[in-house]
Amino acid sequence: MKDDVPNLKDFDQRLRDEAHEDLADLITEEPTSKTQIIAIYGKGGIGKSFTLANLSHMMAEQGKRVLLIGCDPKSDTTSLLFGGKACPTIIETSTKKNLAGEPVKIGDVCFKRGGVFAMELGGPEVGRGCGGRGIIHGFELLEKLGFHDWDFDYVLLDFLGDVVCGGFGLPIARDMAQKVILVASNDLQSLYVANNVCSAVEYFRKLGGNVGVAGLVINKDDHSGEAQAFAKAVDIPVLAAIPQDDDLRKKSANYQIVGTSQSQWGGLFAELADAVSIAPPVRPTPLDQDGLLGLFDSKDTGGDYVLEPATDEDMRGKYAAPKASLEVVYDDA
Repeated sequence: MKDDVPNLKDFDQRLRDEAHEDLADLITEEPTSKTQIIAIYGKGGIGKSFTLANLSHMMAEQGKRVLLIGCDPKSDTTSLLFGGKACPTIIETSTKKNLAGEPVKIGDVCFKRGGVFAMELGGPEVGRGCGGRGIIHGFELLEKLGFHDWDFDYVLLDFLGDVVCGGFGLPIARDMAQKVILVASNDLQSLYVANNVCSAVEYFRKLGGNVGVAGLVINKDDHSGEAQAFAKAVDIPVLAAIPQDDDLRKKSANYQIVGTSQSQWGGLFAELADAVSIAPPVRPTPLDQDGLLGLFDSKDTGGDYVLEPATDEDMRGKYAAPKASLEVVYDDA
């Protein structure tokens, strides 16, 4: 047991080091080609992977060279593109190769379909490391594989939008991407996440950053209008509105690509591909909490609730005891 103690201490120190990692020296080189690097953010489960798989497929069909990189520890970005098959992640592959004393090769981690090249960064096992640090480590490995010398028209990065700190905020914090695209729906939680990303963009713009928001993709649009109202309020364009449709739901669930000219939805994704390519990065004006709630009917959100302060007696409950008062009380004259 004594021999195990130093290992536990080392592991604890590694976690502490990861939490305080300085990102300033990472990803400092510029791509050698005129590549548009676009970071896509959205709430988990909002449909980023569905949107990106079909968008990237349509871009490739239009003759563009596209690289899709999943930057979510769930490693599900490429699942639709590859018919539900799990793609070996860069982090897990690197670990196995290192143990075997072998280098990682492109063919070990990058796969292609319909002209789209795709890979997953992956992340640490649950409870065994920082997900954000895993993203940073993944990009370090990409650099070793020659990331800055690759020849692509578009590199699409699928990031978890619920977290915009550490490695998840890397494209915004370190100007890795030229622009950000948000994916949201007509619900408060996904728009809350989109607004958080806008806040992160604005924060780093004030620090001298150059990343902007190219626009919003509304997924599962039920025409209730909250997402459109959000886009107008933060001053970003709506790039596409993907309808809430049973055919789309079924095809997505069955890992079928609809971002192709052979699909009835091909025109929608062709327009989205065009919009993504030309949309300039703009500086958003993020909302405060009340402004975000104001996009919705107060009957649905509880936005008309007035905060009621708690008292010391409330907190003490049954242990509250009356205290002698120094206040002088005069009888009525």
